Amino acid sequence: MSAPARGGSASALPATYRVRHGDSLSAIARRLYHDRADWPALYWRNRRHIHWADEIYAGQILRVPAKPAHAPAVPAALKALPASPAPSTAAVPPQVTAGPDAGSAATSDSAGTPGGGFGACVIAAESGGNPQIMNATGHYGLYQFSESTWIAYGGSAADFGHASVAEQNQVFANALAAGGESNWAPYDGC
Repeated sequence: MSAPARGGSASALPATYRVRHGDSLSAIARRLYHDRADWPALYWRNRRHIHWADEIYAGQILRVPAKPAHAPAVPAALKALPASPAPSTAAVPPQVTAGPDAGSAATSDSAGTPGGGFGACVIAAESGGNPQIMNATGHYGLYQFSESTWIAYGGSAADFGHASVAEQNQVFANALAAGGESNWAPYDGC
């Protein structure tokens, strides 16, 4: 039987962590591992969804690896960053911004994401913030619409697969207004 990882039992760690406003990877590492220097473990486990160590956003779900026995190496592309990256102040990914036509006041937060924290959670779970992603089953965009859902909630058939962020936000706001969160919540855990 191996000894527990440095600093305690891995079983005490949650499987996932929902990023809070103002969090950074180093702050999360301090909270979970009691050592800021272990932030690269979080980066390496979530590197498909984190492109830069200081670009995480509130509502994003990170997978939490076991506490490393030794602080992992900082990724070569990030060595210029400080060991404690600055906290993110973005409520949603930087590319997920919208114009004034994105969503209604009743379902939008100040950043323009329909559904506020729920919308940000769906974006994190569905697309990781990439507004032009198309998955293997043909689901598209920030919210991973099927083409039929896209059209049913007011999306232009001609724009499916290359719609603007504002149009995606509007279709998501329409879907929330018509059907609530039930179209996404069972699948995304939001």
